Amino acid sequence: MAPVQTLIASIDRANRSRTTRFAALCVIAFTLAAGAGTPVKAQPDDRLAGPFAQPSQELREYRAIRRIHAWSECMNQEAWMEAYTTLQHGHFDYTIVNERGSDTIRNKVLRVMLAREQELVNSGDAQKADLTEQNYDFKAPETDTDGTTVVPIQARRKDVLLVNGQMVIDPASGDLLRVEGRLAKNPSFWTSLVNVVRRYARIGGVRVPVATDSTAKIRFAGTSQLEVRYEYESVNGQTVGLNARR
Repeated sequence: MAPVQTLIASIDRANRSRTTRFAALCVIAFTLAAGAGTPVKAQPDDRLAGPFAQPSQELREYRAIRRIHAWSECMNQEAWMEAYTTLQHGHFDYTIVNERGSDTIRNKVLRVMLAREQELVNSGDAQKADLTEQNYDFKAPETDTDGTTVVPIQARRKDVLLVNGQMVIDPASGDLLRVEGRLAKNPSFWTSLVNVVRRYARIGGVRVPVATDSTAKIRFAGTSQLEVRYEYESVNGQTVGLNARR
């Protein structure tokens, strides 16, 4: 191979290595921030009896379409993916039905994210992310400027599955609207900040996640973002139609 061609090939390999390395960092942030496909569970004490006055049925099974979009400043790339996801008998499974965009993001981020969630749920470790008193300290409820009820939450341990932030609750219905905050532990030295907003709704009488938005700041590499949307076809064996609320 000619010297110039050798140099070009070497630069190309270095660029691919750099891209893969940055992709791996984005994977770490997103796979840990986006595991919201499991039901939110709450065991409120007396202070939280009001905000959670409307209890939710336990989510035992569901079938949904997961729509995922991720993009990264550090790689100037983005990708989309759609997958059918199911939860049945404590087992989470998924089938990718459509994908496009960056091969690196699809293979190094989105596929790994789904596999990570499958591992968490099927191993029984997903409960480590639940909104329970085992995982969180719940502060006294406050009223936000828009009239919603806000409950500050503090993780009981430094864990990449937990957030320090707040729950936002509809004061009229007592339903959980969203959980927002910063990961209680940075996934790695390279990830300086991961902010997460998880949105919930009651579908078929069951509280389920309907959206997750994550922003990860990677040291020396810029910002990466992830959007996940959940559209339910059935919940606990009941056909609900895509995103039929309540």
